[in-house]
Amino acid sequence: MSIERDALYSMLGIAMRAGVLTLGSDGVLGAIAAGKAALVLLDAGASDNTKKKFRDSCAYYGCELVETAQDRLGLAIGKPGRMCAAVAKGPLGDKLHKLAQDG
Repeated sequence: MSIERDALYSMLGIAMRAGVLTLGSDGVLGAIAAGKAALVLLDAGASDNTKKKFRDSCAYYGCELVETAQDRLGLAIGKPGRMCAAVAKGPLGDKLHKLAQDG
């Protein structure tokens, strides 16, 4: 199920400007393994192999994975085409985590 909440996507833009997002497959996987990710966002348009890789990594390290609506993640952060992002732990990460759970 993908998230359609506008509040989450608005807050993602703020998180990007605040510098609390890690982008790119390698960077996100590194943040998950280091325990720095409060939440991982994955675009619904990502390939099945990519989804499996992030699902497995998040399950192993105990990080929540949330699938966003197709193409909304990249648009929300101002970088169209991005398929994944990790939100750093902290107040903004907690707020995004709560928004993702409510959606």
